[in-house]
Amino acid sequence: MGERGEQIVSGVNHIGAEEATFPIVCETCLGDNPYVRMQKEPMGDECKICERPYTMFRWKAGSKGRYKQTVLCQNCARMKNVCQVCIFDLDFGLPVQVRDKFLSEAEKLTLPESTVGRDYQALNNSQNANPALTYGKLKHHPMLQKLARTAPYYERNQARICSFFVKGTCNRGDECPYRHEMPKPEGNDLNDQNIRDRYHGTDDPVAKKILKQAAEKFQLEAPQDTSITTLYIGGIDPNAQIGESNIRAEFEEFGQIDSIVLVEKSNCAFVEFTSRQSAEKAAAEKGGSNLVINGARLRVSWAKPKSGGMSASSSALVQAAAEGSAIKQTALAPAGSGVYPSMNPMVHGNAPIPVATPEQRARQDKKQ
Repeated sequence: MGERGEQIVSGVNHIGAEEATFPIVCETCLGDNPYVRMQKEPMGDECKICERPYTMFRWKAGSKGRYKQTVLCQNCARMKNVCQVCIFDLDFGLPVQVRDKFLSEAEKLTLPESTVGRDYQALNNSQNANPALTYGKLKHHPMLQKLARTAPYYERNQARICSFFVKGTCNRGDECPYRHEMPKPEGNDLNDQNIRDRYHGTDDPVAKKILKQAAEKFQLEAPQDTSITTLYIGGIDPNAQIGESNIRAEFEEFGQIDSIVLVEKSNCAFVEFTSRQSAEKAAAEKGGSNLVINGARLRVSWAKPKSGGMSASSSALVQAAAEGSAIKQTALAPAGSGVYPSMNPMVHGNAPIPVATPEQRARQDKKQ
């Protein structure tokens, strides 16, 4: 009976194993060598997330790079749209924590932590060939496009530091396959990295470093005109049911609000404060993509200065029109052609009317 029970447990693990012909990896982890000799080992290791057996791939990332291998199964990699080796996003080359920061709470994909929950979700994902993921919506996110790392960074494939060199006892010289460098101080947070934390997007030191640099680089600069006390809120989803009361609840803690203008056609809003100091506090706290209302992440920036003689609501409508869509300008015919704009066939997409030069006109008059 005991032997039969062991066979049943072993059989479940073998059934749950995946079969793959090529890994899901980014260009950086693949290396700079176009001729890669890759080793494939079915059921070679267990996934570090779901703990299920998977097909492991191993290769050397470039002539000067170290050997790399996959650490995740392809089901877990597809669920988060990440590389099986570095666990970075495949579209932007960023950690999961950085990418998920610009997702609303409803769009984030969370995984169960219990063993039974992980097995159940892994089984459902393996049966579903095209899981409905939300990460495809982020390809046009303005902030992620600024932070994206599309170019490969092959220095990440360098060999590990030689421990014997650190001790001063390495006698292999140039033949040593490891780097002869001194490690960084122990107080560096980048030395404490965890696969699970990076995959789930929690307490990732690399993501914290990138977010800190982004906050310093893309920090909202207050306009020199001190009369500007209005903030622009863009990216309002009509289905999120965001009203004036929701916006007021988010900004009233920074000071007295003079007016709130919602422009439904352009999916934006304007918040005008009574004092410049209150507007600066709100911009420092909610600027960029730090504003979340009803689970939707919105974009906050300084509004443009008002035009002379226009009220706050009129100025808001003008900026909304400028932010929402650009006005298509039509080309006018050259002077002296005798064609006014409504008769210009270029406006309707036809070929332009050839305009004769004075020399050509003189030649035509001589022929007549």
